[in-house]
Amino acid sequence: MSADNILEKVKELREITGVGFKDCKNAIDETNGDIQKSIDLLRTKGIAKANKRMGRVAAEGIVCIHEKNNEFSMIEINSETDFVAKNNEFIKFGEETSALALNNLGDLDKVLNSKMLNNKSVKDSLVDLISKIGEKITLRRSSFINKGNNINFSYTHTALKKNVGKLGVLLSLETTKKNDEVLSNFGKNLSMHIAASAPLAIDKNGLNEETIKKEKEIITEELKNSGKESKIAEKIAIGKLNKFINENTLLNQDWIMEPKKKVKDILKEVAGNEKINIKKFVRFKVGEGIEN
Repeated sequence: MSADNILEKVKELREITGVGFKDCKNAIDETNGDIQKSIDLLRTKGIAKANKRMGRVAAEGIVCIHEKNNEFSMIEINSETDFVAKNNEFIKFGEETSALALNNLGDLDKVLNSKMLNNKSVKDSLVDLISKIGEKITLRRSSFINKGNNINFSYTHTALKKNVGKLGVLLSLETTKKNDEVLSNFGKNLSMHIAASAPLAIDKNGLNEETIKKEKEIITEELKNSGKESKIAEKIAIGKLNKFINENTLLNQDWIMEPKKKVKDILKEVAGNEKINIKKFVRFKVGEGIEN
């Protein structure tokens, strides 16, 4: 690297971390100019620990969806404030990154190392954006659904513009049914249902064992001091666990547009003599699970 390039990298690193010139220069030298590795190095050494932007919480942001030939990608990019999330440059970065996520089948590492239109990698462009906007910005997660023999759908809630919003859903249906207006409307409505009802899995088999174990522990703790007989408490525990499973598995949830019916009932009605299976769904809500 030329002396000018080194100074430019040091300047960027200082703006991001707030660390002094000498430490930033040493980090740049040790990592051959890799900004992200330099940040990690400074944090490992404790120099940039909880310092300035990288130590702040980025729980605002946007979800961006990209579609091409019945294939979809979705990314979540976070900022510290909602004001930045509405910034045009921030949104353009998210849109271009979601298109790259489609090309890379949702592989986040590959996305970060992909070249953007500015001829820089997503990772380096992200650093430039942080430097320019002045907030911590992170590319948090990425997902993808392929076409195969499936019919795919997407939905964006609280949209800032087409395919950009605060909550996104991807849905893939495997079906022998013709893709007519009925199926199309069902796919859109089911995507909206997923957005609103936040299922954890398609059915019981898809639930994480740790999630069920944790819920069992919570229920057991609730009933421990209830004073009820052990057999009665056991029955109540089973009932509570089954309720948790039904409320958090898509097929067993109450259909949001007709709550007296389950999603699986509507699925059968729409399918008629054909078959419809929910192959996959992905739901990203901005900031969900990020601890302040």
